[in-house]
Amino acid sequence: MAAYKAAEMGKSVVLIEKEKLPRYKTCGGGLVHRGRVRLPFPIDEVIEKEYHELEVFFENSSHFFTAKRNEPIISMVMRDTFDQFLVKKALEKGAELLEQTTALSLERSDQGLILGTSEGNIQCQYLIGADGVLSITAKMGGWQESRNLIPALEYEVVVSDEDYNRLSHKVRFDVDAVPDGYAWCFPKNGHLSLGVGTLKKQKIDLKKYYKAYLEKLGIKEIISSEPHGFQIPVGQRKDSFSKNRVFLTGDAAGFADPLTAEGISNALLSGELAALAIVDNFHDEVAASNAYQELLEKQILSDLGSSSIIAFICYAQPAIRNMLLKRFGQKGCEILTDIFMGKKAFPDDLKRKIKSHVPLLKFI
Repeated sequence: MAAYKAAEMGKSVVLIEKEKLPRYKTCGGGLVHRGRVRLPFPIDEVIEKEYHELEVFFENSSHFFTAKRNEPIISMVMRDTFDQFLVKKALEKGAELLEQTTALSLERSDQGLILGTSEGNIQCQYLIGADGVLSITAKMGGWQESRNLIPALEYEVVVSDEDYNRLSHKVRFDVDAVPDGYAWCFPKNGHLSLGVGTLKKQKIDLKKYYKAYLEKLGIKEIISSEPHGFQIPVGQRKDSFSKNRVFLTGDAAGFADPLTAEGISNALLSGELAALAIVDNFHDEVAASNAYQELLEKQILSDLGSSSIIAFICYAQPAIRNMLLKRFGQKGCEILTDIFMGKKAFPDDLKRKIKSHVPLLKFI
């Protein structure tokens, strides 16, 4: 999206990809509606399934909530085809693509930056790091690790027709199926994306909880299964998101949602915001950096802060969470659904409202 937007606004753009496209990307592949509707083009051709209803279960609890909407709450994509589609859109706007090209070094020059790659040096004015949780761009740009990285395990699973037909009608989340986290069931075309993740940085045997989740879902037969372990940054970097003409977006910056660990929508948006900030302030790198920070604060960082409060209560304070669920459960589910649909924003006075119902929670 950074390449798409910058090229659309008339800049010369090179999109560097270390693999040969299309390539598999570990990801649950659930694109929430607010991320989909922000895109400047339809993506129907790469949508595997759309879900207008989701279910949320809580382990060892009677709490259960469901949300339904006329528009799809979550759209399912496979990241190889989805990413390839976005690249195609960027190329249509005039961006160039270098595949099987690895970034190796980064230096300042009188003209801007010199990016050393496996295919030679590239002279550029700005570099946008959209290279995920392991971001080589951030390392070359001088960032120290300050994100909160949490572990997750995802499987692409082919099950029997009986199990698939039973599980493919709704998206399902099971909170507390993993300590300090949740499990998910995302049906795709002909298979299920199943996963487990903890929202707390800790040593944990996720395979054990994944096997228990298979039993919970009542899956009787697994025809094939592909495991993928990965990390998700649910806490943004503490030492800025741009410096010295280098801008970080998406997981490289740490923009995954702390409550759901969903990262696609903020990755798409932050890529666009980085391009806007750069192009609008192309000849002033300080102004471009400041503009990016301002755009992030207005459109991403505030929501991440509110979501982190809810995530803390949801996963780290289950007794308080259950008390709030008993009183406001379904209403809260509807509000959160509207937020991820893009219909509402997090309340500005969220902290005050929480404290009014939980007076002892003074440390938030």
